[in-house]
Amino acid sequence: MRQVPLVIRGACVMTMNQELGDIRCGDVLIVGQNIAAVGSDLGAPGAETIDGRGMIVMPGLIDAHTHLWTSQMRGHFGSTPETAYFKVRNRLGDAYCADDMYHGTRLGATEAIWSGITTVVDFCHNLRGNDYVVACLRALRDTGIRARFLFGASTRSMPGEAVDLAALETLHTEWQRVTGGAPLTLGLAWRGPHGITSLGAGDIASPVLSVAREEFAVARHLSLPIAVHVSGHTARTTFEALVENEFLASDVQLVHFSNASAADIALAARTGTTLALTPLTELRVGYGITQLRDYLDGGMRVGLGIDSNSLAGGANMFTVMKLFQLIENGRLGQELGIGARRLLELATIDGARSLGLDAEIGSIEAGKRADLIIINPRALNMGMLPRDPAHLLVEATQPANVDTVIVDGRILKRKGELAGVDPQEVMRAAESSITGILHRAQA
Repeated sequence: MRQVPLVIRGACVMTMNQELGDIRCGDVLIVGQNIAAVGSDLGAPGAETIDGRGMIVMPGLIDAHTHLWTSQMRGHFGSTPETAYFKVRNRLGDAYCADDMYHGTRLGATEAIWSGITTVVDFCHNLRGNDYVVACLRALRDTGIRARFLFGASTRSMPGEAVDLAALETLHTEWQRVTGGAPLTLGLAWRGPHGITSLGAGDIASPVLSVAREEFAVARHLSLPIAVHVSGHTARTTFEALVENEFLASDVQLVHFSNASAADIALAARTGTTLALTPLTELRVGYGITQLRDYLDGGMRVGLGIDSNSLAGGANMFTVMKLFQLIENGRLGQELGIGARRLLELATIDGARSLGLDAEIGSIEAGKRADLIIINPRALNMGMLPRDPAHLLVEATQPANVDTVIVDGRILKRKGELAGVDPQEVMRAAESSITGILHRAQA
């Protein structure tokens, strides 16, 4: 925990709180893990000071769905049936040891922090034993990122085989000891009513509802949030099974919800079920064009996600926002299809709402956790600070423009450099990891 107060002075503060709005020349005071005050000319005797003049301060970006463990697979998916994503991911995933889970998760989380993402929902679906779980949690702790760790099966688990529910319950009981006070929470990476982990990886398994219900019931008993893929060519049948078995609820997050009809969206919205959309990967694997406005107009709570650094090509939430702007304007045939400010909301406060975390994160206001980023527009791709920076952030900003990242009051990136993590060592370890994985996968 931060021992000395920290104040950011003179910045353009985009609070993402509708009442506070933007403060053109504002200060943010951080005490411990929390934001203590937001305003102008704040008193902060003895505080460490960051000069924010000419900078943009905004809430940290929220990645509502990702698979960090796959990060060192980047570049290994191709354009032939044998190199398609699911086939390669499952083959390489089979060759992962616990250490590989650590290095993939650490690489993905480190890149996320460098890119301005302060919260991730890590759908971990390659857990083959307790040592795999421990390795992933250690990686998240070591980076300092805020994460919802979703406990799942392995990519090759049989549909009639439940995840290790006893281990999940034990992990829940010992969570504080295991995480050591890190900003981590627990949830279930649920395979859903078909009992499968990798939609599109092969033939749909016969429904194994007894296993699905057992997993769902344990998560519900433990008050854990639940996430499930509803995607690709299985999206229709998966959603129908979720409806038929009354699995839709406010503690359930649908991932992708590909090509949903207006009636499906309305039904999901009525139940309070939330949604994570990941347009980069949804386009990459051919799930179709993600029609963001349909889900928003239908009343769903939506968060934006990367899905997988390896498949998306990078943990770049600025690209996700810009892509959605282009898709909506193009398909609706108008320049004003969706506003930049709305996209920033989806990547911050609305992303937090979709996760049920908006009382803690997603906006810059007193009492919330100190998760925020500072953007330096003094770069050739930006070069200015307009009166309303929203379009500049969505249309021009890149991760390299993120000057400072603060999570839970801790500075994790400052003046463009990571703090507390050696990126060269992270990359060397990840390279060694994928070399070993490829060797074992070919054996």
